[in-house]
Amino acid sequence: MSEQTFLKNPKITIVGAGGFVFPFRLIGDLLSFPALRDATLCLMDVNPDKLGPVAEATRELVAHHGFDTTVEETTDRRAALEGADAVIITFQVGGVESYEHDVMIPRKYGIDQAVGDTVGPGGVFRFLRSVSAYDAIIDDALEVCPQAQFINYANPMAMATAYLNARGLNAVGLCHSVQGTTRMLARSLDVPYEEVRYRCAGINHQAWVLEFSRGREDLYPRLREVMAERHQRGRAAADLAGDDGDHSEAAQAASVYEGGNEQVRTALMNAFGYFETESSHHASEYLPYFRKTPELTEEYIPERWDYFEICSAHDDQGDIDAQLTQLKAELKPSVEYGATIVNSLVTGTPSVIHGNIPNHGDVISNLPADACVEVPCLVDASGVQPTAIGELPLQLAALNRTNVNVQTLAVKAALEGNLEHVHHAVAMDPLTAAQVTLEDARAMTDELLAAHADRLPENLRR
Repeated sequence: MSEQTFLKNPKITIVGAGGFVFPFRLIGDLLSFPALRDATLCLMDVNPDKLGPVAEATRELVAHHGFDTTVEETTDRRAALEGADAVIITFQVGGVESYEHDVMIPRKYGIDQAVGDTVGPGGVFRFLRSVSAYDAIIDDALEVCPQAQFINYANPMAMATAYLNARGLNAVGLCHSVQGTTRMLARSLDVPYEEVRYRCAGINHQAWVLEFSRGREDLYPRLREVMAERHQRGRAAADLAGDDGDHSEAAQAASVYEGGNEQVRTALMNAFGYFETESSHHASEYLPYFRKTPELTEEYIPERWDYFEICSAHDDQGDIDAQLTQLKAELKPSVEYGATIVNSLVTGTPSVIHGNIPNHGDVISNLPADACVEVPCLVDASGVQPTAIGELPLQLAALNRTNVNVQTLAVKAALEGNLEHVHHAVAMDPLTAAQVTLEDARAMTDELLAAHADRLPENLRR
């Protein structure tokens, strides 16, 4: 039986298509679905020098496989959005230069962020310096593609997705931590992944594996035993299995989520009962327990991993070339959900993804109504439909709220132009609160405001 098509010749726009290799991997995912091969792929970026190599590689991939895909390349945002059926956002405003401020200024105050893109001072300012770009996208989209499904891959995921929806777009935020973590847990237990059933919910980078089973067997008792044996605090780096912390899609394909450095997540499971969905390096930033001193950090994370250093040394063109060779040889979807969503919208074929969506108080009932939550969602021709989770275990909701506080204050700061809420958001961050006084938190925030002044919305500049 042939697959039904609800959208003929869809227009799929990628905003920020000139970024790291990730946008090109998404293009490979899109072209992996037969129903999307007659689409118009509109690749948009403000930097033509970054955009050009991605567009060139896309045309080469399309030609190699003989598809009818139309590939457009533009720096004109409004033209890219005009008539789009799906819009994928994947960019970092300010690039590595701005990112350096996010991590280096807090380090002067003793706040060491391994990544600094989700909550904390780094996450707050990555969001705030992106607001003007979001506003420009939103203003155009509400005029030229108001019905489009927006798919956000930009961090900080919860803040960005919450803001896009609050301003009137239909947006779902996507990450790969659920896919990566559940695969790692299956490997850790030597259970075929296709036999595993799981249920995850919470917030982005701090969702919880609520159920993990095979058939009627609850795998959690064995998981607790195995992880406790392998991941003991203070274990030397030489004894670990090699998780370098790079949880990009490309890295997942190379089995980086092997759980080689999981003292943090094991400690969280031992204390609160459930496994968390983001890597131990990253998870250690969101709570006050693991990074109080360099010595304590080394006990939990014996092999340092610094995402700013990785980004600074990144070879975009080399990665694109490698991906192109791989996708020419074998075109198949990755673990990312973006193309799956678009395929379901176009064909009506149901799929289940884990997406970030507004809570509205009835998706996870014991998290705030204005939170952005990560839950299983059904996708078909009608769009992305979240699953009602009900209440999380109380201790998990309490941990989530400590991060939700930061996220909602930052979003309110942007929506209302409330500069004091920027200070409130940073001061409420659990790692910041564990490391500095309120006076130092304010001084650090002022320094970040000054460093990012040229990119902040006018109503948030001093």
